Amino acid sequence: MATIFFVAIILLLIGYGVQLQTQLHSMNCQLKKRLDEKTRQPLSIGLINPELNRLAANINNSLKAEEILRLNGIREEKQFKELIADISHDLRTPLTVIKGYQQLMEKSELNEDQRRKLQIAEKHADELEALIEQFFEYSCLLNTEVEPNIERLNLSNLGAECLADSVAFLEESNLSVSFEEGPAVVALVDKEMTIRILNNLIRNCRAHSAGNIRVSIQTEKFAVISFRNPVRTPDEIDVNRLFDRFYTADKARGKTTGLGLSIVRLLAEQMGGSAKATLDANVLEIRVELPLWENFVEVK
Repeated sequence: MATIFFVAIILLLIGYGVQLQTQLHSMNCQLKKRLDEKTRQPLSIGLINPELNRLAANINNSLKAEEILRLNGIREEKQFKELIADISHDLRTPLTVIKGYQQLMEKSELNEDQRRKLQIAEKHADELEALIEQFFEYSCLLNTEVEPNIERLNLSNLGAECLADSVAFLEESNLSVSFEEGPAVVALVDKEMTIRILNNLIRNCRAHSAGNIRVSIQTEKFAVISFRNPVRTPDEIDVNRLFDRFYTADKARGKTTGLGLSIVRLLAEQMGGSAKATLDANVLEIRVELPLWENFVEVK
């Protein structure tokens, strides 16, 4: 009789263990489904073990709290994007008025000291206008879903053209640029986006370079645009944050917002590429990788 009782207890324990295992498996499957299908379905509660019920309830509470945080983050990001767009638009109006009055003053009779002060004011107004344009461009990229017009493009020729157009612009800051000639690199990109990338890289070099600029466009696994220039304070540059919006290192980045490189990364990613930075001694390299045409041909 005792043996039968003992066997019955063992069978009950085995059955209970199997049921617990089944319910744990069910909870695991529910969590996996939630992750894979990105659903908001809570875990089922009504399990045989009170601790499992409490565990499921705590998991549901944690998932709900995480969902609230995620939705708050999305809402705050949307509000931030709208704020950027509004500010960039509002800044344009007073700047237009300022530049208009400066043009009127240029036509007036000014002595040498007054004209010198006007030129300084015009210089800073131009810098402000460039910053506002970057601000506006960044807000547009954030707020609109841009569909790149992808085409086969000779990246080497385009790079040479942009650099040739920028020679006078760089000479204003006593900088020169050398372009390393090589075999033609053909990429699969949006032409206008690529021009904006090149121009932002050129402006970044003008603002922060401590010496002459070296540019190369070459073929690796991707089409690689490389800008290299010396910097004055390498210890103050965090290459892991250079592409973050509004990242600044006061001495290294001067008075700029850091939006130029953020725009470079956004544009590169929209075309299926990437952007990164490395620092070797006092030489900063910005590398933009874009899809190669030959890779597309091989896949086809």
